[in-house]
Amino acid sequence: MELKQRVSERLDTAHASLVRLSHAMHEHPEPGFEEHMASAWLSELLTEAGFSVERGVCDLPTAFVATYGSGPLHIAFDAEYDCLPGIGHACGHNVIAATSAGAAIAAAAVADELGLTVKVIGTPAQELGGGKILMLERGAFDGVHAVLMAHPGPLDVAETVTLAMSHFDVEYRGRESHASMFPENGLNALDALTTAQVSLGLLRQQMRSTDRVHGVVRHGGDAPHVIPHQVTAEYMVRAADMGELHALEARVRDCFQAGALASGTSVKLRPYHPPYAEQRQDAELLALYKANAIAVGRTFPDLDPSLVRRAAGASDFGNVSHVIPAIQPSLGLDSFPAVPHQADFAAHTVTPVADRAIREGAAALAGTAVDAALVPELRARLTAASFSSAAARAAAR
Repeated sequence: MELKQRVSERLDTAHASLVRLSHAMHEHPEPGFEEHMASAWLSELLTEAGFSVERGVCDLPTAFVATYGSGPLHIAFDAEYDCLPGIGHACGHNVIAATSAGAAIAAAAVADELGLTVKVIGTPAQELGGGKILMLERGAFDGVHAVLMAHPGPLDVAETVTLAMSHFDVEYRGRESHASMFPENGLNALDALTTAQVSLGLLRQQMRSTDRVHGVVRHGGDAPHVIPHQVTAEYMVRAADMGELHALEARVRDCFQAGALASGTSVKLRPYHPPYAEQRQDAELLALYKANAIAVGRTFPDLDPSLVRRAAGASDFGNVSHVIPAIQPSLGLDSFPAVPHQADFAAHTVTPVADRAIREGAAALAGTAVDAALVPELRARLTAASFSSAAARAAAR
């Protein structure tokens, strides 16, 4: 209790700075791999708190690793800080960044007594880029025994679910022609995409309840009286796990090929980033988080598990969770009917409710780190193995 009291006191001191950080990020949203201000603000805040900060790690200018202490148990708090194109921080990454920074600062106050090394791993481009996957491959998570973070949502939910996801560009190429004078000389790339979309619509009857296919048209043509000869789109495919994702993506790719075949055009599908894996939460760490969250005043509604599975997104955090014990519960902002990826939800991330959630979420995450260090069996399990990017590459070969 004395250790957690010191954690709480440290958070009281840091809270105003954490709220300013969250609000500044909200006011100045930056897309993936361009989060220069957010990364700098986080690095400066952690440096002032006594962390050693290495910026531009893994050949990613907006990635960083901040470290405090030298104990044998390495606990990392994951910070995300990219925004969504057009609607800013509608996924609440400003809250994530402030919460993870706060948790690390609080845990650092007791790191020496607990034999902890506390890290903040700043991971860019969660939304559109897979920054964590690149950082996993390039060594930023090497030696880490557990990774903790909390993601804002409408309600507090411990047992959150994310889906496996692939993300790719679609490009059709045909032949331009005058749409009225000589339409027979054209090969319509927009018709190819339309055929693919119809095929996807028909495929939905055979899709599982956890399957998702969705996308946007990036370029549909240049003028209404010119047969569109180049059309581009961007699509995502999601499924419950990587195995189901691979099976579904094969059928989705066939739909895009069907569009090319029917229209006489050609099609290229290019991965936007490596696939995101489904999330695996460490049950023991998650139970500790929930207990710590309740202790600081958070409440977890009794939700139907099917509703939780239904409200599933995707994250490159899933890839981390496949190789390192990890948790990513939902930190409620009392935002209903506003939900993530809506502009109204972005507005909820800078309310007094959200500001309080930053402090309480940080306390719960820091408390989880304290407990992980104090429970002998859990500590032994976590320290028994640590992730190595070199070993992972060797195993893949």
